[in-house]
Amino acid sequence: MAHKKLHTRTRAQESSNAIERLYITMRHLFNRGFYKPMGISGETLREALLLLRPEIYGSVGEEKAELQGLLYVIDRLPQGIEECTFINLTSDEGYSNSHFQSIVPKKRRRNCYRIDNEQMNIEITRGRSEIYDILTHLTFIFIESHKIGQRVLIDEDGATTRDWVKLEKAVLSKKKFTREEREVAITHAANILGRTFNEIHLIYNEFATNSQPERFLHIVYWLGKLAIEELINKEKRTITFSPVLRERIGHHIHGEVWADTIKETLFKEGLLNRPLHIISANMHSVMNTFFAQSALKVKNSKKDIFDIYESLSQSDNETSRHKVSKEAMQNGMIYIKDTSGANIDVQLFDSAKFDASKLGIEVSETIINDEKPVILVMDYAFGEQAYETIDELLKPYKVEDEEIHMNVGSVSIMGKAGILEGGKGDIMIPSAHIFEGTADNYPFQNELKKEDLEGQGVSVYEGSMITVLGTSLQNKDILKFFYNSTWKVIGLEMEGAHYQKAIQAASKVRGSISENVKVRYAYYASDNPLETGATLASGGLGTSGVKPTYLITKTILEQILN
Repeated sequence: MAHKKLHTRTRAQESSNAIERLYITMRHLFNRGFYKPMGISGETLREALLLLRPEIYGSVGEEKAELQGLLYVIDRLPQGIEECTFINLTSDEGYSNSHFQSIVPKKRRRNCYRIDNEQMNIEITRGRSEIYDILTHLTFIFIESHKIGQRVLIDEDGATTRDWVKLEKAVLSKKKFTREEREVAITHAANILGRTFNEIHLIYNEFATNSQPERFLHIVYWLGKLAIEELINKEKRTITFSPVLRERIGHHIHGEVWADTIKETLFKEGLLNRPLHIISANMHSVMNTFFAQSALKVKNSKKDIFDIYESLSQSDNETSRHKVSKEAMQNGMIYIKDTSGANIDVQLFDSAKFDASKLGIEVSETIINDEKPVILVMDYAFGEQAYETIDELLKPYKVEDEEIHMNVGSVSIMGKAGILEGGKGDIMIPSAHIFEGTADNYPFQNELKKEDLEGQGVSVYEGSMITVLGTSLQNKDILKFFYNSTWKVIGLEMEGAHYQKAIQAASKVRGSISENVKVRYAYYASDNPLETGATLASGGLGTSGVKPTYLITKTILEQILN
Protein backbone atom coordinates (compact mmCIF):
# COMPACT_ATOMS: atom_id res chain seq x y z
CA MET A 1 0.00 0.00 0.00
CA ALA A 2 2.81 2.39 0.93
CA HIS A 3 4.40 1.57 -2.43
CA LYS A 4 1.23 2.58 -4.32
CA LYS A 5 1.10 5.95 -2.56
CA LEU A 6 4.35 6.98 -4.26
CA HIS A 7 2.66 6.91 -7.66
CA THR A 8 -0.60 8.76 -7.07
CA ARG A 9 -0.17 12.40 -7.96
CA THR A 10 -2.42 14.81 -6.18
CA ARG A 11 -4.65 17.17 -8.10
CA ALA A 12 -2.48 20.07 -6.83
CA GLN A 13 0.65 18.47 -8.31
CA GLU A 14 -1.10 17.86 -11.64
CA SER A 15 -2.25 21.47 -11.63
CA SER A 16 1.17 22.95 -10.91
CA ASN A 17 2.57 20.72 -13.70
CA ALA A 18 -0.10 22.11 -16.03
CA ILE A 19 0.86 25.69 -15.12
CA GLU A 20 4.52 24.94 -15.77
CA ARG A 21 3.66 23.39 -19.15
CA LEU A 22 1.58 26.44 -20.06
CA TYR A 23 4.46 28.82 -19.39
CA ILE A 24 7.14 26.73 -21.10
CA THR A 25 4.86 26.32 -24.14
CA MET A 26 4.01 30.04 -24.29
CA ARG A 27 7.72 30.92 -24.19
CA HIS A 28 8.45 28.37 -26.92
CA LEU A 29 5.65 29.66 -29.19
CA PHE A 30 6.79 33.24 -28.59
CA ASN A 31 10.36 32.36 -29.64
CA ARG A 32 9.00 30.55 -32.68
CA GLY A 33 7.10 33.69 -33.74
CA PHE A 34 3.60 32.39 -34.49
CA TYR A 35 1.14 29.61 -33.75
CA LYS A 36 -2.39 28.45 -34.49
CA PRO A 37 -4.34 28.26 -31.21
CA MET A 38 -6.74 25.56 -32.46
CA GLY A 39 -4.11 23.68 -34.48
CA ILE A 40 -1.41 21.23 -33.43
CA SER A 41 0.80 24.06 -32.10
CA GLY A 42 -1.88 25.31 -29.71
CA GLU A 43 -2.84 21.85 -28.48
CA THR A 44 -0.53 21.84 -25.43
CA LEU A 45 -1.96 25.18 -24.26
CA ARG A 46 -5.55 23.99 -24.66
CA GLU A 47 -4.91 20.66 -22.94
CA ALA A 48 -3.06 22.29 -20.04
CA LEU A 49 -5.83 24.87 -19.54
CA LEU A 50 -8.52 22.17 -19.61
CA LEU A 51 -6.57 20.03 -17.15
CA LEU A 52 -6.08 23.01 -14.88
CA ARG A 53 -9.69 24.29 -15.03
CA PRO A 54 -8.83 27.61 -13.33
CA GLU A 55 -11.47 29.07 -11.01
CA ILE A 56 -11.76 32.21 -13.10
CA TYR A 57 -12.75 30.23 -16.21
CA GLY A 58 -15.46 28.29 -14.37
CA SER A 59 -17.05 25.67 -16.60
CA VAL A 60 -14.47 25.85 -19.43
CA GLY A 61 -14.07 22.05 -19.27
CA GLU A 62 -17.81 21.37 -19.60
CA GLU A 63 -20.06 21.37 -22.66
CA LYS A 64 -22.00 24.46 -21.65
CA ALA A 65 -20.53 27.92 -22.24
CA GLU A 66 -18.79 29.78 -19.42
CA LEU A 67 -20.44 33.23 -19.14
CA GLN A 68 -18.67 34.94 -16.20
CA GLY A 69 -15.27 33.85 -17.51
CA LEU A 70 -16.15 35.17 -20.97
CA LEU A 71 -17.11 38.55 -19.51
CA TYR A 72 -13.88 38.68 -17.47
CA VAL A 73 -11.78 37.99 -20.57
CA ILE A 74 -13.73 40.22 -22.99
CA ASP A 75 -13.25 43.18 -20.59
CA ARG A 76 -9.47 42.69 -20.87
CA LEU A 77 -9.26 42.30 -24.65
CA PRO A 78 -9.98 44.91 -27.36
CA GLN A 79 -13.49 45.34 -28.71
CA GLY A 80 -13.82 43.44 -31.98
CA ILE A 81 -11.23 40.76 -31.21
CA GLU A 82 -13.87 38.05 -31.66
CA GLU A 83 -14.07 38.94 -35.40
CA CYS A 84 -10.31 38.63 -36.07
CA THR A 85 -8.59 35.65 -37.67
CA PHE A 86 -5.12 37.20 -37.23
CA ILE A 87 -3.99 38.52 -33.86
CA ASN A 88 -0.58 40.15 -33.91
CA LEU A 89 1.28 40.96 -30.69
CA THR A 90 3.64 43.87 -31.34
CA SER A 91 5.99 46.18 -29.48
CA ASP A 92 5.33 49.95 -29.52
CA GLU A 93 6.02 50.30 -33.25
CA GLY A 94 4.58 53.73 -34.02
CA TYR A 95 0.90 52.95 -34.61
CA SER A 96 -0.02 55.84 -32.30
CA ASN A 97 1.23 58.21 -35.05
CA SER A 98 -0.89 56.57 -37.74
CA HIS A 99 -4.52 56.87 -38.86
CA PHE A 100 -5.38 53.75 -36.80
CA GLN A 101 -7.59 54.50 -33.80
CA SER A 102 -6.31 53.10 -30.53
CA ILE A 103 -8.75 50.64 -28.90
CA VAL A 104 -8.21 50.35 -25.13
CA PRO A 105 -9.87 47.39 -23.35
CA LYS A 106 -12.26 48.28 -20.54
CA LYS A 107 -10.18 46.68 -17.76
CA ARG A 108 -6.57 46.73 -19.04
CA ARG A 109 -4.45 49.68 -20.09
CA ARG A 110 -3.07 48.53 -23.41
CA ASN A 111 -3.27 50.03 -26.91
CA CYS A 112 -4.76 47.83 -29.61
CA TYR A 113 -5.27 48.63 -33.29
CA ARG A 114 -7.72 47.08 -35.75
CA ILE A 115 -5.66 46.90 -38.93
CA ASP A 116 -8.41 45.55 -41.19
CA ASN A 117 -11.44 43.23 -41.03
CA GLU A 118 -9.30 40.23 -40.17
CA GLN A 119 -6.41 41.58 -38.08
CA MET A 120 -6.04 43.03 -34.59
CA ASN A 121 -2.68 44.29 -33.30
CA ILE A 122 -2.13 44.30 -29.52
CA GLU A 123 0.74 46.42 -28.24
CA ILE A 124 2.86 44.80 -25.51
CA THR A 125 4.78 47.29 -23.39
CA ARG A 126 4.64 45.65 -19.95
CA GLY A 127 6.84 42.62 -20.40
CA ARG A 128 6.30 38.87 -20.50
CA SER A 129 3.51 38.80 -17.90
CA GLU A 130 1.34 40.70 -20.35
CA ILE A 131 1.99 38.18 -23.12
CA TYR A 132 1.12 35.29 -20.79
CA ASP A 133 -2.04 37.14 -19.69
CA ILE A 134 -3.23 37.69 -23.27
CA LEU A 135 -2.38 34.19 -24.52
CA THR A 136 -4.18 32.56 -21.59
CA HIS A 137 -7.29 34.67 -22.27
CA LEU A 138 -7.17 33.91 -26.00
CA THR A 139 -6.79 30.17 -25.34
CA PHE A 140 -9.92 30.32 -23.17
CA ILE A 141 -11.86 32.27 -25.81
CA PHE A 142 -10.91 29.85 -28.59
CA ILE A 143 -11.90 26.81 -26.51
CA GLU A 144 -15.29 28.47 -25.89
CA SER A 145 -15.55 29.37 -29.56
CA HIS A 146 -15.06 25.74 -30.63
CA LYS A 147 -17.71 24.60 -28.15
CA ILE A 148 -20.15 26.86 -30.03
CA GLY A 149 -18.95 25.64 -33.44
CA GLN A 150 -19.32 22.00 -32.51
CA ARG A 151 -22.82 22.53 -31.09
CA VAL A 152 -24.23 24.27 -34.16
CA LEU A 153 -22.70 22.13 -36.94
CA ILE A 154 -24.95 19.29 -38.07
CA ASP A 155 -22.66 17.67 -40.67
CA GLU A 156 -19.26 17.97 -42.39
CA ASP A 157 -20.72 20.01 -45.24
CA GLY A 158 -21.36 22.99 -43.00
CA ALA A 159 -25.11 22.63 -42.40
CA THR A 160 -26.07 24.28 -39.10
CA THR A 161 -28.90 24.13 -36.56
CA ARG A 162 -32.02 26.28 -36.80
CA ASP A 163 -30.89 28.21 -33.69
CA TRP A 164 -27.68 29.22 -35.48
CA VAL A 165 -29.49 30.31 -38.66
CA LYS A 166 -31.86 32.50 -36.59
CA LEU A 167 -29.01 33.98 -34.50
CA GLU A 168 -27.03 34.79 -37.64
CA LYS A 169 -30.02 36.56 -39.20
CA ALA A 170 -30.57 38.62 -36.03
CA VAL A 171 -26.91 39.66 -35.66
CA LEU A 172 -26.42 40.54 -39.33
CA SER A 173 -29.68 42.56 -39.53
CA LYS A 174 -27.81 45.59 -38.01
CA LYS A 175 -31.11 47.21 -36.95
CA LYS A 176 -32.11 48.36 -33.47
CA PHE A 177 -33.83 45.50 -31.62
CA THR A 178 -37.20 45.70 -29.96
CA ARG A 179 -37.43 43.94 -26.59
CA GLU A 180 -39.28 41.10 -28.31
CA GLU A 181 -36.60 40.62 -31.00
CA ARG A 182 -33.83 40.71 -28.39
CA GLU A 183 -35.54 38.04 -26.27
CA VAL A 184 -36.09 35.80 -29.29
CA ALA A 185 -32.39 36.12 -30.17
CA ILE A 186 -31.39 35.39 -26.54
CA THR A 187 -33.52 32.22 -26.68
CA HIS A 188 -31.57 30.95 -29.70
CA ALA A 189 -28.26 31.96 -28.09
CA ALA A 190 -29.21 30.13 -24.87
CA ASN A 191 -29.79 26.90 -26.82
CA ILE A 192 -26.48 27.28 -28.62
CA LEU A 193 -24.59 27.96 -25.38
CA GLY A 194 -26.29 25.27 -23.29
CA ARG A 195 -27.43 27.94 -20.81
CA THR A 196 -30.83 29.06 -19.57
CA PHE A 197 -32.61 32.14 -20.92
CA ASN A 198 -32.39 33.63 -17.44
CA GLU A 199 -28.61 33.14 -17.09
CA ILE A 200 -28.02 35.04 -20.32
CA HIS A 201 -30.62 37.67 -19.55
CA LEU A 202 -28.86 38.47 -16.23
CA ILE A 203 -25.42 39.01 -17.76
CA TYR A 204 -26.50 40.43 -21.16
CA ASN A 205 -26.13 44.14 -20.36
CA GLU A 206 -22.69 43.71 -18.78
CA PHE A 207 -21.31 42.99 -22.26
CA ALA A 208 -23.06 45.98 -23.85
CA THR A 209 -21.25 49.17 -24.86
CA ASN A 210 -22.79 52.46 -26.01
CA SER A 211 -21.99 51.71 -29.62
CA GLN A 212 -22.98 48.03 -29.37
CA PRO A 213 -25.98 47.38 -27.09
CA GLU A 214 -26.38 43.81 -28.47
CA ARG A 215 -22.66 43.04 -28.12
CA PHE A 216 -23.24 39.72 -26.33
CA LEU A 217 -25.01 38.22 -29.38
CA HIS A 218 -22.38 39.71 -31.65
CA ILE A 219 -19.56 38.01 -29.66
CA VAL A 220 -21.34 34.64 -29.61
CA TYR A 221 -22.01 34.84 -33.34
CA TRP A 222 -18.45 35.73 -34.35
CA LEU A 223 -16.84 33.19 -32.01
CA GLY A 224 -19.10 30.55 -33.54
CA LYS A 225 -18.63 31.73 -37.14
CA LEU A 226 -14.81 31.59 -36.99
CA ALA A 227 -14.94 28.19 -35.27
CA ILE A 228 -17.17 26.85 -38.09
CA GLU A 229 -14.67 28.13 -40.68
CA GLU A 230 -11.88 26.36 -38.79
CA LEU A 231 -13.81 23.12 -38.51
CA ILE A 232 -15.12 23.04 -42.10
CA ASN A 233 -12.59 24.94 -44.24
CA LYS A 234 -9.57 24.39 -41.99
CA GLU A 235 -8.95 28.17 -42.01
CA LYS A 236 -7.20 28.41 -38.67
CA ARG A 237 -6.92 31.60 -36.61
CA THR A 238 -3.28 32.62 -36.16
CA ILE A 239 -1.43 34.48 -33.40
CA THR A 240 1.86 36.12 -34.41
CA PHE A 241 4.56 37.96 -32.44
CA SER A 242 6.28 40.79 -34.29
CA PRO A 243 10.08 40.52 -34.83
CA VAL A 244 10.60 43.82 -32.96
CA LEU A 245 8.66 42.53 -29.95
CA ARG A 246 10.72 39.33 -29.87
CA GLU A 247 13.93 41.34 -30.07
CA ARG A 248 12.96 43.87 -27.36
CA ILE A 249 11.26 41.73 -24.73
CA GLY A 250 13.16 41.47 -21.46
CA HIS A 251 15.43 44.44 -22.23
CA HIS A 252 13.70 47.07 -20.07
CA ILE A 253 13.23 49.37 -23.07
CA HIS A 254 10.12 51.07 -21.64
CA GLY A 255 11.21 50.86 -18.00
CA GLU A 256 14.46 52.69 -18.73
CA VAL A 257 12.76 55.59 -20.55
CA TRP A 258 10.12 55.75 -17.78
CA ALA A 259 12.71 55.89 -14.97
CA ASP A 260 14.92 58.43 -16.78
CA THR A 261 11.98 60.82 -17.17
CA ILE A 262 11.29 60.66 -13.41
CA LYS A 263 14.95 61.21 -12.44
CA GLU A 264 15.24 64.06 -14.93
CA THR A 265 12.17 65.73 -13.37
CA LEU A 266 13.58 65.27 -9.84
CA PHE A 267 16.89 66.76 -11.02
CA LYS A 268 15.26 69.77 -12.74
CA GLU A 269 13.11 70.49 -9.69
CA GLY A 270 16.13 70.28 -7.39
CA LEU A 271 14.72 67.25 -5.54
CA LEU A 272 17.25 64.58 -6.49
CA ASN A 273 19.32 64.77 -3.28
CA ARG A 274 16.37 64.86 -0.89
CA PRO A 275 15.21 61.72 1.01
CA LEU A 276 12.97 59.85 -1.44
CA HIS A 277 10.10 57.55 -0.45
CA ILE A 278 8.65 55.45 -3.27
CA ILE A 279 5.07 54.18 -3.04
CA SER A 280 3.50 51.84 -5.60
CA ALA A 281 -0.22 52.53 -5.32
CA ASN A 282 -3.11 54.01 -7.29
CA MET A 283 -3.22 57.61 -8.50
CA HIS A 284 -5.73 58.92 -5.95
CA SER A 285 -5.31 57.60 -2.41
CA VAL A 286 -2.12 59.47 -1.43
CA MET A 287 -3.32 62.73 -2.98
CA ASN A 288 -6.76 62.42 -1.36
CA THR A 289 -5.31 61.48 2.05
CA PHE A 290 -3.17 64.62 2.04
CA PHE A 291 -5.48 67.17 0.41
CA ALA A 292 -9.15 66.05 0.24
CA GLN A 293 -10.06 67.55 3.63
CA SER A 294 -8.76 71.04 2.90
CA ALA A 295 -9.81 71.05 -0.78
CA LEU A 296 -13.38 70.05 0.04
CA LYS A 297 -13.41 72.13 3.26
CA VAL A 298 -14.44 69.24 5.52
CA LYS A 299 -11.63 69.48 8.07
CA ASN A 300 -13.86 69.51 11.13
CA SER A 301 -17.11 68.24 9.68
CA LYS A 302 -19.05 65.42 11.33
CA LYS A 303 -18.89 63.43 8.07
CA ASP A 304 -16.90 60.20 8.25
CA ILE A 305 -13.71 60.68 6.25
CA PHE A 306 -14.18 57.31 4.52
CA ASP A 307 -17.54 58.53 3.17
CA ILE A 308 -15.69 61.45 1.61
CA TYR A 309 -13.10 59.11 0.04
CA GLU A 310 -15.91 56.89 -1.19
CA SER A 311 -17.71 59.79 -2.84
CA LEU A 312 -14.45 60.78 -4.57
CA SER A 313 -14.26 57.30 -6.09
CA GLN A 314 -17.71 57.63 -7.73
CA SER A 315 -17.40 58.05 -11.48
CA ASP A 316 -19.77 61.03 -11.56
CA ASN A 317 -17.80 63.12 -9.04
CA GLU A 318 -15.40 64.80 -11.46
CA THR A 319 -15.81 68.27 -9.85
CA SER A 320 -14.63 67.21 -6.38
CA ARG A 321 -11.72 65.23 -7.83
CA HIS A 322 -10.65 68.28 -9.81
CA LYS A 323 -10.74 70.43 -6.63
CA VAL A 324 -8.48 67.94 -4.82
CA SER A 325 -5.92 67.70 -7.62
CA LYS A 326 -5.87 71.51 -7.98
CA GLU A 327 -5.18 71.84 -4.23
CA ALA A 328 -2.44 69.19 -4.54
CA MET A 329 -0.78 70.97 -7.49
CA GLN A 330 -0.72 74.23 -5.50
CA ASN A 331 0.91 72.46 -2.55
CA GLY A 332 3.87 70.68 -4.05
CA MET A 333 2.47 67.90 -6.25
CA ILE A 334 4.01 67.33 -9.71
CA TYR A 335 2.19 64.97 -12.09
CA ILE A 336 4.24 62.99 -14.64
CA LYS A 337 1.99 61.55 -17.35
CA ASP A 338 3.65 58.46 -18.79
CA THR A 339 4.66 58.63 -22.44
CA SER A 340 7.19 55.76 -22.37
CA GLY A 341 4.62 53.04 -23.04
CA ALA A 342 5.14 51.56 -19.56
CA ASN A 343 1.60 52.78 -18.77
CA ILE A 344 2.62 53.89 -15.28
CA ASP A 345 1.85 57.49 -14.33
CA VAL A 346 3.70 59.14 -11.44
CA GLN A 347 3.01 61.83 -8.83
CA LEU A 348 5.79 63.60 -6.90
CA PHE A 349 4.96 65.29 -3.58
CA ASP A 350 7.46 67.85 -2.28
CA SER A 351 6.83 67.96 1.48
CA ALA A 352 8.73 71.26 1.80
CA LYS A 353 5.68 72.91 0.20
CA PHE A 354 3.16 71.31 2.60
CA ASP A 355 1.23 73.31 5.17
CA ALA A 356 1.13 70.77 8.02
CA SER A 357 -2.01 72.33 9.56
CA LYS A 358 -4.01 71.70 6.36
CA LEU A 359 -3.02 68.07 5.73
CA GLY A 360 -5.46 65.21 6.28
CA ILE A 361 -3.01 63.33 8.58
CA GLU A 362 -0.79 64.17 11.55
CA VAL A 363 2.81 64.76 10.46
CA SER A 364 6.01 65.81 12.23
CA GLU A 365 6.79 69.42 11.32
CA THR A 366 10.45 68.79 12.19
CA ILE A 367 10.70 66.13 9.45
CA ILE A 368 8.94 68.35 6.89
CA ASN A 369 11.05 71.43 7.73
CA ASP A 370 14.45 69.79 8.26
CA GLU A 371 14.52 66.66 6.09
CA LYS A 372 12.01 67.82 3.42
CA PRO A 373 11.30 64.27 2.10
CA VAL A 374 9.90 63.73 -1.39
CA ILE A 375 7.18 61.12 -1.92
CA LEU A 376 7.03 59.43 -5.32
CA VAL A 377 3.77 57.62 -6.06
CA MET A 378 3.82 55.28 -9.05
CA ASP A 379 0.77 53.55 -10.50
CA TYR A 380 0.60 49.73 -10.40
CA ALA A 381 3.01 47.69 -12.49
CA PHE A 382 1.87 44.44 -14.12
CA GLY A 383 3.58 41.19 -13.07
CA GLU A 384 7.19 40.98 -14.21
CA GLN A 385 7.06 44.68 -15.13
CA ALA A 386 7.41 45.43 -11.39
CA TYR A 387 11.02 44.23 -11.54
CA GLU A 388 11.77 46.25 -14.67
CA THR A 389 10.42 49.55 -13.28
CA ILE A 390 11.93 49.43 -9.76
CA ASP A 391 15.22 48.03 -11.08
CA GLU A 392 15.56 50.99 -13.47
CA LEU A 393 14.26 53.56 -10.99
CA LEU A 394 16.78 52.67 -8.28
CA LYS A 395 19.81 52.97 -10.58
CA PRO A 396 21.93 56.15 -10.11
CA TYR A 397 21.14 59.15 -12.34
CA LYS A 398 23.87 60.15 -14.80
CA VAL A 399 24.48 63.88 -15.34
CA GLU A 400 27.34 64.53 -17.77
CA ASP A 401 30.11 62.39 -16.23
CA GLU A 402 28.72 62.26 -12.71
CA GLU A 403 26.59 59.47 -11.19
CA ILE A 404 24.14 60.70 -8.58
CA HIS A 405 22.90 58.01 -6.18
CA MET A 406 19.40 58.73 -4.96
CA ASN A 407 18.75 58.96 -1.25
CA VAL A 408 15.98 56.32 -1.12
CA GLY A 409 14.58 56.05 2.41
CA SER A 410 11.81 53.52 1.78
CA VAL A 411 9.85 51.59 -0.81
CA SER A 412 6.19 50.86 0.00
CA ILE A 413 3.99 48.58 -2.07
CA MET A 414 0.22 48.44 -1.69
CA GLY A 415 -2.19 46.69 -3.97
CA LYS A 416 -4.98 44.20 -4.50
CA ALA A 417 -4.52 40.48 -3.92
CA GLY A 418 -6.52 37.29 -3.62
CA ILE A 419 -6.97 36.15 -0.02
CA LEU A 420 -7.12 32.54 1.18
CA GLU A 421 -8.42 33.21 4.69
CA GLY A 422 -10.97 35.98 5.17
CA GLY A 423 -12.91 37.82 2.49
CA LYS A 424 -13.15 40.79 0.14
CA GLY A 425 -11.86 44.03 1.66
CA ASP A 426 -9.67 42.41 4.36
CA ILE A 427 -5.99 43.38 4.66
CA MET A 428 -2.91 41.15 4.25
CA ILE A 429 0.53 42.01 5.66
CA PRO A 430 3.19 39.76 4.08
CA SER A 431 6.36 38.65 5.85
CA ALA A 432 7.81 37.01 2.71
CA HIS A 433 7.06 36.62 -1.00
CA ILE A 434 7.40 33.19 -2.61
CA PHE A 435 7.54 32.60 -6.36
CA GLU A 436 4.90 30.20 -7.64
CA GLY A 437 6.28 26.98 -9.08
CA THR A 438 9.68 27.39 -7.39
CA ALA A 439 10.91 27.49 -3.82
CA ASP A 440 12.46 30.94 -4.47
CA ASN A 441 11.55 33.06 -1.49
CA TYR A 442 12.13 36.65 -0.42
CA PRO A 443 11.75 37.19 3.33
CA PHE A 444 11.97 40.83 4.50
CA GLN A 445 11.49 43.03 7.53
CA ASN A 446 8.08 44.61 6.84
CA GLU A 447 7.78 48.02 8.52
CA LEU A 448 4.00 47.56 8.49
CA LYS A 449 2.75 45.39 11.33
CA LYS A 450 -0.60 43.75 11.96
CA GLU A 451 -1.19 45.98 15.01
CA ASP A 452 -0.68 49.15 12.89
CA LEU A 453 -3.90 48.41 11.01
CA GLU A 454 -6.02 46.43 13.48
CA GLY A 455 -9.01 47.75 15.39
CA GLN A 456 -10.32 49.90 12.52
CA GLY A 457 -13.17 47.66 11.43
CA VAL A 458 -11.17 45.64 8.89
CA SER A 459 -9.74 42.14 9.50
CA VAL A 460 -5.93 41.91 9.14
CA TYR A 461 -3.90 38.76 8.36
CA GLU A 462 -0.14 38.27 8.50
CA GLY A 463 1.97 35.59 6.77
CA SER A 464 3.76 34.74 3.53
CA MET A 465 2.29 35.50 0.10
CA ILE A 466 2.68 33.78 -3.25
CA THR A 467 3.63 35.78 -6.33
CA VAL A 468 1.84 33.91 -9.12
CA LEU A 469 2.66 33.89 -12.82
CA GLY A 470 -0.91 34.87 -13.63
CA THR A 471 -3.96 35.23 -11.40
CA SER A 472 -6.21 33.77 -14.08
CA LEU A 473 -4.49 30.36 -13.83
CA GLN A 474 -5.14 29.48 -10.19
CA ASN A 475 -7.48 26.68 -9.24
CA LYS A 476 -8.83 25.47 -5.89
CA ASP A 477 -6.41 22.53 -5.61
CA ILE A 478 -3.31 24.68 -5.92
CA LEU A 479 -4.73 27.33 -3.60
CA LYS A 480 -5.64 24.75 -0.97
CA PHE A 481 -2.11 23.38 -1.19
CA PHE A 482 -0.65 26.89 -0.64
CA TYR A 483 -3.03 27.44 2.25
CA ASN A 484 -2.52 24.11 4.02
CA SER A 485 1.20 23.63 3.40
CA THR A 486 4.01 24.69 5.72
CA TRP A 487 4.49 27.83 3.59
CA LYS A 488 1.43 29.17 5.50
CA VAL A 489 0.32 31.33 2.59
CA ILE A 490 -2.34 33.98 3.29
CA GLY A 491 -2.82 35.32 -0.22
CA LEU A 492 -1.64 35.60 -3.81
CA GLU A 493 -0.74 38.45 -6.14
CA MET A 494 1.46 39.07 -9.19
CA GLU A 495 4.16 41.64 -8.33
CA GLY A 496 5.54 41.22 -4.79
CA ALA A 497 8.53 38.96 -5.45
CA HIS A 498 9.44 41.01 -8.54
CA TYR A 499 9.53 44.24 -6.49
CA GLN A 500 11.52 42.64 -3.67
CA LYS A 501 14.01 41.07 -6.11
CA ALA A 502 14.72 44.55 -7.55
CA ILE A 503 14.98 46.22 -4.11
CA GLN A 504 17.36 43.52 -2.82
CA ALA A 505 19.53 43.76 -5.94
CA ALA A 506 19.79 47.56 -5.64
CA SER A 507 20.47 47.65 -1.89
CA LYS A 508 22.42 44.45 -1.20
CA VAL A 509 24.16 43.62 -4.50
CA ARG A 510 24.60 46.71 -6.65
CA GLY A 511 24.90 49.19 -3.82
CA SER A 512 22.95 51.83 -5.72
CA ILE A 513 20.77 52.60 -2.67
CA SER A 514 21.32 52.26 1.09
CA GLU A 515 21.35 48.77 2.62
CA ASN A 516 19.03 50.13 5.30
CA VAL A 517 16.19 50.99 2.92
CA LYS A 518 12.87 50.30 4.64
CA VAL A 519 10.21 48.22 2.91
CA ARG A 520 6.47 48.14 3.47
CA TYR A 521 4.03 45.75 1.85
CA ALA A 522 0.27 45.60 2.38
CA TYR A 523 -2.54 44.26 0.23
CA TYR A 524 -6.30 44.38 0.42
CA ALA A 525 -8.39 41.46 -0.75
CA SER A 526 -10.11 41.85 -4.10
CA ASP A 527 -11.46 38.30 -4.00
CA ASN A 528 -11.27 34.96 -2.24
CA PRO A 529 -10.51 32.39 -4.95
CA LEU A 530 -11.24 29.51 -2.56
CA GLU A 531 -14.89 30.56 -2.34
CA THR A 532 -16.89 29.79 -5.46
CA GLY A 533 -18.68 32.98 -6.45
CA ALA A 534 -16.03 35.16 -4.78
CA THR A 535 -13.42 34.94 -7.56
CA LEU A 536 -12.32 37.90 -9.65
CA ALA A 537 -14.73 36.86 -12.41
CA SER A 538 -17.66 37.46 -10.05
CA GLY A 539 -17.15 41.22 -10.29
CA GLY A 540 -15.15 44.00 -8.69
CA LEU A 541 -14.78 45.21 -5.15
CA GLY A 542 -17.16 48.12 -5.51
CA THR A 543 -16.84 50.46 -2.56
CA SER A 544 -15.66 47.72 -0.16
CA GLY A 545 -12.11 48.48 -1.32
CA VAL A 546 -12.22 52.12 -0.17
CA LYS A 547 -11.66 51.62 3.55
CA PRO A 548 -8.72 49.16 3.37
CA THR A 549 -7.06 51.25 0.62
CA TYR A 550 -7.13 54.42 2.69
CA LEU A 551 -6.20 52.69 5.96
CA ILE A 552 -3.06 51.30 4.31
CA THR A 553 -2.27 54.64 2.62
CA LYS A 554 -2.68 56.62 5.85
CA THR A 555 -0.47 54.18 7.81
CA ILE A 556 2.31 54.30 5.19
CA LEU A 557 2.27 58.12 5.04
CA GLU A 558 2.23 58.50 8.83
CA GLN A 559 5.25 56.19 9.12
CA ILE A 560 7.16 58.16 6.47
CA LEU A 561 6.39 61.62 7.89
CA ASN A 562 6.65 61.00 11.64
